[in-house]
Amino acid sequence: MALQQYTPKEYYNSKNHGYYQFITLDDIVANFMVSQVGDDKIIKQAKRLEVSYHAQRAIQELSYDTTDEVKHIEVEIPPSLSIPIPHDFVSYVRITCLDDAGIERPLKPSTLTTAPSPILQDEDYNYLYDDKGELLIGKESEAVKRFKSSDSNKTNLQDASEITYLEEGYGYNVDYGKRYGIDPSTASKNDVFVIDKHRGVISFSSGVKNKIIIIKYVSDGLNNEQDMKVHKYAEEAVYKCIAHGIITAKSNIPEYVVNRVKKEKRAAMRSAKLRLANINIEDLTQTMRGKSKQIKH
Repeated sequence: MALQQYTPKEYYNSKNHGYYQFITLDDIVANFMVSQVGDDKIIKQAKRLEVSYHAQRAIQELSYDTTDEVKHIEVEIPPSLSIPIPHDFVSYVRITCLDDAGIERPLKPSTLTTAPSPILQDEDYNYLYDDKGELLIGKESEAVKRFKSSDSNKTNLQDASEITYLEEGYGYNVDYGKRYGIDPSTASKNDVFVIDKHRGVISFSSGVKNKIIIIKYVSDGLNNEQDMKVHKYAEEAVYKCIAHGIITAKSNIPEYVVNRVKKEKRAAMRSAKLRLANINIEDLTQTMRGKSKQIKH
């Protein structure tokens, strides 16, 4: 049976453009039950629900570092300088600020401050508790408030007071950025951000107020039915991950069978990562044309 779901006319008039790159979770489970489970197969018996569970776990693991399914959202920063973390957020990849020319300017995570949980205190500095004896926690810490109200260029320095010592001949810091060099981790003219994972918000420095930022992040691929699909380059890797998960959970399986399935899983995941890397020979050739440039130190 052909895999095409639409005629060319139906496809181009629909909103499912690009669907043929992927295979759905239902198809993966059905294919695995037919090809990998049976009396003459390594896996004699397996429940469909069990296969579905291991398929979802495989999609999760492949989404993190193999399939490279990075999501992008565009948000305007409000005056509060804080936005909620995306609903299917697992980890961020990159956060950028959009300039007037449409160029993305990368923002760096701040290493000079954090987002602690503020404990409420009375006038005598004693901790406050609720009726159940639990500590009362404030909505936003003083560290985040001061961070959002400060100048981002100053926060990139180790101390705001060092600004007065940057000119030659002032104080002990006459060699700042010269003999000892700057700290590359904080050497940026762009703004910075802090992710508070417990409160589920991202706070930005004051320089991005009312600007457009783009958040690129990794999800687990299980948020909804549209996400529960796998690129066809990684289809074989999903089957091997399912087989490995089922076999390692069973008892009385010979060790050589477990090791064989484990090696097949590793090889399939490595092959999927190479395929999805999408190494284009023309792009590589263009990049390598600069190999003869001399780099001065």
